[in-house]
Amino acid sequence: MTTATGHTAAILASTVIGTEVKNMNGDDLGEIEDIVLDKLSNNIKFVIVSFGGFLGMGEKYHPLPWSVLKYSPEEDAYLINLSKEKLKAAPADSIEALTRNDGDDYRERVYSYYETPRYW
Repeated sequence: MTTATGHTAAILASTVIGTEVKNMNGDDLGEIEDIVLDKLSNNIKFVIVSFGGFLGMGEKYHPLPWSVLKYSPEEDAYLINLSKEKLKAAPADSIEALTRNDGDDYRERVYSYYETPRYW
């Protein structure tokens, strides 16, 4: 199925990983590091976005609900309508910690923090 812009509604995870994440002002915030899938329910648990750091040092990994990301073909990036202050205070950890216990601990925290509807 194609979207109004002629793109398909489906996308490969490998295409999403590495895509820039910007705020609504177009400021670069980070990039999509990985996607955590729930293989039992066929849903996306959350997307891991890397913010800050240089050459992998000092980088923070933030889990974000997929629903807070909106793809912008003009920017060739995912846009989020969140302030830098909200992101600085958001749950963040190492990738290992985010995915511990199948990511369920962070999934609950993230959906509560961003006040997004749960899929489960």
